Amino acid sequence: MSLAQYLKSFLRLRTCKDRKKWLALTTYQAPHKPFLLLSIMDLIAQGLIIKNFIEPSFELIETFNGYWKSIMPLGSKTSMPYPFPRLKTDGFWHLIPNPTFENQININFSSMAKLREVCAGARMDEELFQLMCNPETREQLRAALIETYFAPEIRTKVLEQGHLNYAVYRYSKKLLKVDEWKKDFGKVTDESDWQKKIRDSGFRKTIVSLYRHRCALCGIRMLTPEGHTIVDAAHIKPWKDSFDDRPTNGMALCKLCHWSFDKGLVSVSKEYQVLVSKRVMVEQNFPGHILTLTDRPIFTPEKEIFWPEQDNLHWHRKNTFRR
Repeated sequence: MSLAQYLKSFLRLRTCKDRKKWLALTTYQAPHKPFLLLSIMDLIAQGLIIKNFIEPSFELIETFNGYWKSIMPLGSKTSMPYPFPRLKTDGFWHLIPNPTFENQININFSSMAKLREVCAGARMDEELFQLMCNPETREQLRAALIETYFAPEIRTKVLEQGHLNYAVYRYSKKLLKVDEWKKDFGKVTDESDWQKKIRDSGFRKTIVSLYRHRCALCGIRMLTPEGHTIVDAAHIKPWKDSFDDRPTNGMALCKLCHWSFDKGLVSVSKEYQVLVSKRVMVEQNFPGHILTLTDRPIFTPEKEIFWPEQDNLHWHRKNTFRR
């Protein structure tokens, strides 16, 4: 098929057109399929999808969720198991079953866990994949989706989300070049909201990935099939004091350890062991498993070059930790 034919297919996606359920912002249609296709094009542009095999990966789920959160009303919910199999009905999308599930492929999956159990992934028509790999034709396909399934007043916002995804990816890649970037940070005086969003998201993407969604202090790793992770990306020396987003100034921390670290109730020693403040034992506190972390080695990235820098840990012990 030609570009013109695929553009026509994109204009006629089989979507739910319940005007009582969907808003004028999405032209009274379910936006799941357009968001998924936009997400796939973003990952192709980033070089994260390099062959015609689309896995329901964490990166794809996170990108899909990012589009949803940026465009849809606050509180509305979604799940990628809805559009991923249903694209099959549009002719250019082909589901690939896992072994022993060849006869169980359908378009109704209740969860990501079930989708992954049955489907290894999907491939699209090879002609369409090549069109998506070409920057010029990819942007024509992107424009067709945005102009068809989103109202004029939010089209720029949808387009900007794609630009943001690419900018975050580029910033994240930059942060991994620790040595090259060692002197390339300093006081920021006029950071725009757009720059802050790129910086925050890029730092989070880098740290969470390096620690593989595992808390550096307690070791917990909780990642839901829908793409939600228990860990945050925490600065060791706060951004306002360091203007330093390098991985050596960050750790992945679960919600409890992040709060405890910021409040000075835990820290990290010169030997990369967990320090627990005596203040956790004040009256009416029940610190639970926090006490068991004392002197336990922290969990670090695989490469030592990304481990927390001792200068930053020293700053935290001196300025934040409560002895």
